[in-house]
Amino acid sequence: MSVLKGPREEWRCIFYQGTPQWVQAEGDELRLPDGRKLAEKSAIYLPPCDPTKIICIHLNYDSRRVEFKAPQLVTPTYFQKPLTTLNSHRGFLNRPANCKYLNYEGEIAAIVGKPMRNVAREDVWDHLAGFAPANDVGAQDFRDTDAGSMLRVKGQDGFCPIGPGIVRGVDIREQTVRTYINGKVVQDGPVSDMTFPIDYIFADLSRHITFLPGDVVLTGTPANSRPMNPGDVVEVEVTGIGKITNTVQEVPAPTHKVGHEPTDTDAVRRVALGQF
Repeated sequence: MSVLKGPREEWRCIFYQGTPQWVQAEGDELRLPDGRKLAEKSAIYLPPCDPTKIICIHLNYDSRRVEFKAPQLVTPTYFQKPLTTLNSHRGFLNRPANCKYLNYEGEIAAIVGKPMRNVAREDVWDHLAGFAPANDVGAQDFRDTDAGSMLRVKGQDGFCPIGPGIVRGVDIREQTVRTYINGKVVQDGPVSDMTFPIDYIFADLSRHITFLPGDVVLTGTPANSRPMNPGDVVEVEVTGIGKITNTVQEVPAPTHKVGHEPTDTDAVRRVALGQF
């Protein structure tokens, strides 16, 4: 079955009776491999992938480029998120008490299904396992450090929720990414607005990097990334694929005063609040 063509198929990973279990979503129920069913609302989710790497693309939706007042891009640039950023459907997003600009970025996670090295654009789709909604969460308070690597901005624990499941059999090129805060749409962008399509990204990167099953590429966010507040419910929806839900909570600031501290500068506010 092609990753782009039906029938639609969705697999989710949950923690059930002490062990991880892969289940299929069937409306309001989840079906276990042995045939038993359980109510979806009772499920404790795990990420639907086990990557060796999470690679993200900068500034890939044209609406975001226009918002940044950036020139037309001729080549993409990338960064990585640590594996400890992985989070799941219904997980919590932690904003340290000394931070104030915890931004959402609704995205599509493209998940690898077969090893990829030096793969042509037309063959990329045959190497993907499927797609999932994702949120490329970032503490923009750290924008003044790390020289563009985004490590402390985007690399904190739990800053990469993916899920609820992984879906194939849907033409991702025809879908739309939407982000909601407390039920209100705050981002809305069609996949067709990507400057560098998903097949281009993988063909570009796989010239030099081997992708393994479970690896993740986050494919960019539309305009209007803005800060979230403790208590906010953030949802990222990809039409045809699903919707991931997370809740923001405040946690204590790091105990030790060492290294770069969060800042509230003009540069930080320009990105966090879209004041370009």
